[in-house]
Amino acid sequence: MNDRYINHNGSLMLENQPAIQSSNRSLRYGDGIFETMRWTDGDIRFLQYHVERLQASMELLHLEGFAKFDTYFIREKAAELVRKNKLGADARIRLNVYRAGAGLYSPETNKANYLLEANPLDHDGYRLNKTGVIIDVYREHKKSINSLSHLKSNNALIYILAGIERKRLGCDDILILNNDGFLCESLSSNIFVWYNKTLYTPALSEGCIAGVMRKVVIEMANEYGIEVVEAQISPEILHEADEMFLTNAIHGIYWVMGYKKKRYFNHLSKSLQEKLGKWQLASDLNEE
Repeated sequence: MNDRYINHNGSLMLENQPAIQSSNRSLRYGDGIFETMRWTDGDIRFLQYHVERLQASMELLHLEGFAKFDTYFIREKAAELVRKNKLGADARIRLNVYRAGAGLYSPETNKANYLLEANPLDHDGYRLNKTGVIIDVYREHKKSINSLSHLKSNNALIYILAGIERKRLGCDDILILNNDGFLCESLSSNIFVWYNKTLYTPALSEGCIAGVMRKVVIEMANEYGIEVVEAQISPEILHEADEMFLTNAIHGIYWVMGYKKKRYFNHLSKSLQEKLGKWQLASDLNEE
């Protein structure tokens, strides 16, 4: 097994070397955000969308220097790390951006630090999962709706607790509700429900993460004449829906087979995943 390297603020170092101090604000307070991206055939898929989300999130959190994290910077740093780690055509790229310095709740500085990781993926390209996933609904805690809900924050307690419940129930994924009791998202994905010939997904106002693949699927569905409604969705729709699938930047689209005694088809998810494999964003080709 080759030694695995990370990039910490521009310095390549072995991943088992100490990279943070006890005063690290990401460790202490979850003071930061992250992007999980898919490297495929020499580039990051939908990189422009990741950059737009990252920069907007950094600006919202008053992290300085967000313009530095553009497509050129992230692409070059990711490519360097993929080469250093001798990875193949497909890799998982994770960029953690956090506030530098110490301090208590009031930070000493708003300067941004970063930690970049590149790890191998065990599957090539975007392919629909052969076996659909079984889901359940997490009800112990609900996700709050506010202006920070759409961020991919380093504070992930609700997802951790939901993940514990998923393991207890023995299901493949679990859906999180917002504090009004409506569908929000799953552990690491956005939700899409096909019902009455319309594709529904929770609106961003429902507290879900502003997923890159969520945005891509909405645009792609619209281009192919599929009506998409961003809405407030009751979990009761899970008993009536014809089809359901989940989306994230690593897997693309993966279909849900069942919830309780309900079983779903995968016609639409299969069609969209096939289209996704050919889908290209012109903005990804632009160099800044």
